[in-house]
Amino acid sequence: MLSGMSQAQPPLELVDDVDLSRYQGVWYEIALLPNRFQRRCVANTRANYELLEQWRVKVSNRCQRADGRWIEVVGEARPAGDDLPSSALEVRFAPRWLAWLPVVWGEYRIIALDDNYQLAMVGTENRRYLWILARQTDVADERLNELLAQARAQGFDTDKLSWTPHEPR
Repeated sequence: MLSGMSQAQPPLELVDDVDLSRYQGVWYEIALLPNRFQRRCVANTRANYELLEQWRVKVSNRCQRADGRWIEVVGEARPAGDDLPSSALEVRFAPRWLAWLPVVWGEYRIIALDDNYQLAMVGTENRRYLWILARQTDVADERLNELLAQARAQGFDTDKLSWTPHEPR
């Protein structure tokens, strides 16, 4: 191997099967690998998933800015392909009229999901994006440590995670 070339990552290990009707509802962001499209979010980040027809999902992401104002974006998720498991989705926040362009769709791969649909971890194949999500705003340290170990085993740099503060509900 030539110096300076990185070895390709193996494919992500995904959850075998996801029941999107159970996945829908509110999820709170517990942690994430920082990214440019959430750079203005400082607290109270959450997502709401609403199952539509043909296994499409309305995605409403909401967070609070440093000045206290809220940001909300609405998009859509869909199955990534017939040859992939139901845990492989793609999501877009671009206007609907651009949905025909493949470039507006981003990966959404569910790599962890507990049996009760209370805790999830979502990432991308290139390992640049990772989110830990929960139905509550806090998660037991033991469960978080399990997810962090799983993320590291799949090649994510968990040392770079940013933890999302939430105001008490």
